[in-house]
Amino acid sequence: MSDRRPYWNMEMESILNTPEMEKIQLGRLKEMLRRLKAHAPFYAEDLKDVDPDTLSGFDEFKEKVPLFDKARLVKLVQDCGGDYFKALDQIMIVNSTDLDWIATTTGTTGVPTPYPMTNFDMNELWGEMMARGMWRAGLGSRDRALFCFALSMVIAGVPTMNAIQNKTGMTMIPVGAEAKSERILLMQRLFRGNVYIGTPSLAEYLIEQAPKLAGCEIGVFDWKALILGGEPGAGIPAVRRKLEGAYGCRAYDAGAGFGFSCDCEEYQGMHWLVDDLVYYELVDPETGAPVPLEDGASGVAYFTSLVGDGWILLRQTLGDIHTVETSPCACGRTGFRYRVTGRADSMLKVKGVMVYPSHIKGVINEFVPRVTGEHRIVLDEKPPRVVPPLKIRVEHAAGIEGAELEALEAEIVEAMSKKLKIRPQILWAEPGSLERSHYKGQVFERRYEQK
Repeated sequence: MSDRRPYWNMEMESILNTPEMEKIQLGRLKEMLRRLKAHAPFYAEDLKDVDPDTLSGFDEFKEKVPLFDKARLVKLVQDCGGDYFKALDQIMIVNSTDLDWIATTTGTTGVPTPYPMTNFDMNELWGEMMARGMWRAGLGSRDRALFCFALSMVIAGVPTMNAIQNKTGMTMIPVGAEAKSERILLMQRLFRGNVYIGTPSLAEYLIEQAPKLAGCEIGVFDWKALILGGEPGAGIPAVRRKLEGAYGCRAYDAGAGFGFSCDCEEYQGMHWLVDDLVYYELVDPETGAPVPLEDGASGVAYFTSLVGDGWILLRQTLGDIHTVETSPCACGRTGFRYRVTGRADSMLKVKGVMVYPSHIKGVINEFVPRVTGEHRIVLDEKPPRVVPPLKIRVEHAAGIEGAELEALEAEIVEAMSKKLKIRPQILWAEPGSLERSHYKGQVFERRYEQK
């Protein structure tokens, strides 16, 4: 790989997070605001106090432009009588009849967020970001990808597969999560993909299923890379070690915005790869005030599109809380880094302590193989407040029982106390008894919904 250029886009990636890039960003922001004021009525109202021609910089932009979150989107759709196309025409530069693609989030927390895209958005925004990440992972047109994200309307599915293939020339094996484990492993046996693209929870499940359904360990297939997204996992040390050990290759984290992790032995977070395409900012979750982008800063991540036609973000959030690192990365590549602390809507408060599911998953996976790694956070009341102790249903490994199980429980509780400042109640589950998912891994067992 030494003869490869260091970046997919040498012109832009070489100057990420530099004063030179800031000038490019401001110029593109002004042009985007002009287009939105002329063609997107909803955003034009948000921009009524902004003159793109005299805009002094991003500080003024943040001062004058309101934040856009899921609640505002839901209200916009409601105000449009539930007509999604009418709502989209309020926030896009092009007309809805000019769209080439419509994708969404999974909608696991209610109404799915739409991703309306033209082919320009697909290839020059989303596809460009994925190509930059794939290149840094050493992947290209000679590789074959076992594509295991759900091939439904979700952005991670067909749109992402199409974008990667169009930009990189990589061969796609579009099996999809819907096919379930047996067919996924059959397709892998037949066509020998060397790259897995999908959720980390499905990648974990295939470790269990390969010996049963394919008659071999998952690592036999000679993998080159795991490209993981859609949920926490690749950034959790214990999960990352488990996956890399089983598959015999590097695991890369992608998503929660426009980022992609590097090939450092130890996870360094995801590098933000698209300063020239999307502006990134952190916002205090309590006050809504901007948080300076400096080493160790934390807040809700908000994005603003600097290019695009249909998929336009104007100080919009996906609801993820990020912690950023601006110091140089050991990999030597450009782009500040961010780690996903958790989702704002999945945070739990136990006696004033904020706890995220990804943190719990990280501790549980430290006890593999004495536990399988499968677990559920049991909620008796609607979150975020939890009356202690927090209940966690944990699936133990086969053959562990009696005094050994009691000792394991004490170890897990002590680890939770030390690392997360909570002392949960462990509810043991038999191995294999918790339902596995081929889509996103299940996190909560919501008992309060059954009352």
